[in-house]
Amino acid sequence: MEIRGPVLLAARREEIELETLDGLTLVGELALPAHRDPVATLVTLHPLPTAGGFMDSHILRKAAGRLPALADLAVLRFNTRGTTSPRGTSEGAFDGGRAEEFDVAAALAFVEARALPHPWLVGWSFGTELALKYGRDHAIDGVILLSPPLHRATAEDVAAWQGESRQLVALIPEFDDYLRPEQARDRFAPVDHARVIAVDGGKHLWVGETQTRRVLTEIVAAVNPDALPLATEWDEG
Repeated sequence: MEIRGPVLLAARREEIELETLDGLTLVGELALPAHRDPVATLVTLHPLPTAGGFMDSHILRKAAGRLPALADLAVLRFNTRGTTSPRGTSEGAFDGGRAEEFDVAAALAFVEARALPHPWLVGWSFGTELALKYGRDHAIDGVILLSPPLHRATAEDVAAWQGESRQLVALIPEFDDYLRPEQARDRFAPVDHARVIAVDGGKHLWVGETQTRRVLTEIVAAVNPDALPLATEWDEG
């Protein structure tokens, strides 16, 4: 079977709930390797919910569908406050990236309670703003930023990562709607260890199997490079 589109490879999948410090319940899913412990954990932060982003936004759904099997990764997806997906609706209301600080904290508290190893924040668009603003407050190995717009995350939020031991990887589409590679290099220049990866032909929404595979490959290259190259075929038996 060719691995493409919405295929779900073998994994242990569990519907979960996260409890925030301000008293909300958020809905999500944890996907784990089917027959072994994960070597690292992706905590995913979805695009802007007021523009259709949710835990099933396609790159995050495909990461959960493929990477537990292909790269021995745990993948946690959840709806931030007020966001709806087929999994359900998280309590609360969208707060423009402010009270969502509690949502990030709830996800990482869950990771700690489950003793999931080597957590990374993987943000896409709006999710990158949350990762940049709040990731430094938590015990993570690093952040991976997919199409960061750098709207809500200020220059000060970016510069605060300078001197951090945690990794910062930014995937910038060549034809992004908000931040293109040359601009991104300037915006992330204050962080000596930031890796800005320009993706030829890429667009903000990473549409198409070629772009999906590139994004998932770059995620695994940062988190578990021993799993590369990612398989493109799967034996269902």
